[in-house]
Amino acid sequence: MAGRMKELLKKYGKLGLGVHLSVSAASIAGLYVAIKNNVDVESMLQRAGLPSLSKDKGSSNSPPIGDLEIDPTTVNSQRNRTAEMAASSGGALALALLINKALFPVRVPITLAVTPQLARFLARRNLIKSSL
Repeated sequence: MAGRMKELLKKYGKLGLGVHLSVSAASIAGLYVAIKNNVDVESMLQRAGLPSLSKDKGSSNSPPIGDLEIDPTTVNSQRNRTAEMAASSGGALALALLINKALFPVRVPITLAVTPQLARFLARRNLIKSSL
């Protein structure tokens, strides 16, 4: 997939880079809004078949961190892991950037599909060279 992205950038140059950065910016903005509105992004990613951002929820074999031990009877089983991760990882923007990084395999095909169509559209309008 990275090879195809390199070919696209070689062929379309700044246009390909602009499309990819625009897709990334839209992804980060959408994720940030979703996280700030307390949407459980982690469960949405799991439903879509993408890997989880944290360890398996059911694993209780992980060693305690420091002297902190969590009593499983006091933990709500329906908690929102995204809100917890945003609070512990330095904020919603940091979490949005991490999720965006994980979504790279989703963003590249979008860039590969949109860039040639946009190049043809702009060439027809004489906004870029038609030699593409």
